[in-house]
Amino acid sequence: MAVFADRQEVTLLSTLGIEIVETGRERVVARMPVAPRVHQPFGILHGGASVALAETVASTGAWMNVDQASERVVGVEINANHLRAKRDGIVTAVATPVHVGRRTQVWEVRITDERGKAVCISRCTLAVVPAAGEGAA
Repeated sequence: MAVFADRQEVTLLSTLGIEIVETGRERVVARMPVAPRVHQPFGILHGGASVALAETVASTGAWMNVDQASERVVGVEINANHLRAKRDGIVTAVATPVHVGRRTQVWEVRITDERGKAVCISRCTLAVVPAAGEGAA
């Protein structure tokens, strides 16, 4: 599913191999392969890669809930509990909304392995901001 294909030529999503496979206002699902490019030095999934995956699905879900012509969403805070080591295979992230407000959204993200066992649990808070000035540093 190429939700951001026009914006994603070379981004962190493509670098990490994140593939968004389902989008909606109430649920977003993405997968990421676990291989050396997302490992920490001891050969297991880097917590930062899990957090990047979590923020990706949370941000995508939040974006599905705003006026895309005039608003954007930006991460304000994210936390993550890394529950299980993963050396290879695929992890799947599922984001669901906890709160969808006019100016903030909070999303819960559950990252699991192929057997459905929890690898990471995360919560991401996003701000809804005007789209004006897009592209400015």
